[in-house]
Amino acid sequence: MSVAFTKEDSAETASETLLPDRPVSPHPNLVTEAGLKALEFQLHQAREAFETAQKIEDVNERRRQAATPLRDARYLAARVRTAQVISKPTSTDTVAFGSTVTFSRNDGRVQTYRIVGEDEADPKTGSISFVSPVAMFLLGKAVDDVVGVGDQELEIIAIS
Repeated sequence: MSVAFTKEDSAETASETLLPDRPVSPHPNLVTEAGLKALEFQLHQAREAFETAQKIEDVNERRRQAATPLRDARYLAARVRTAQVISKPTSTDTVAFGSTVTFSRNDGRVQTYRIVGEDEADPKTGSISFVSPVAMFLLGKAVDDVVGVGDQELEIIAIS
């Protein structure tokens, strides 16, 4: 039977609604407790969006609406499954995963960031990934230490 007489597009068109998997980082999946809860919540939302899309009658529209939540659910399920929860640091002597560090740059700017997992990092809200260049230079350092990041020097002012 010709595609013209069915509600479905061709297999070729249908496969276009299958999105490639989101890339998974090669780094360990370290997360804070809040980061794991956020991943679980996002996974729940993706599954709900997928279930909602499955109720759409038009096959082609259902595929289009389900593609993103399905891809996101696969990614988030993998991230939840591989998450390694790191407890809050017990010491503020050195910068560690979960620490909030304040540093000054040689251009006079003072910045504060919390070092967190890759999926929970958002520099706009004050968190950076533990694998970001700045965090990698800061980890293990103490107050008053100066580290070079590219053409910048960062002096650690406070760790909390």
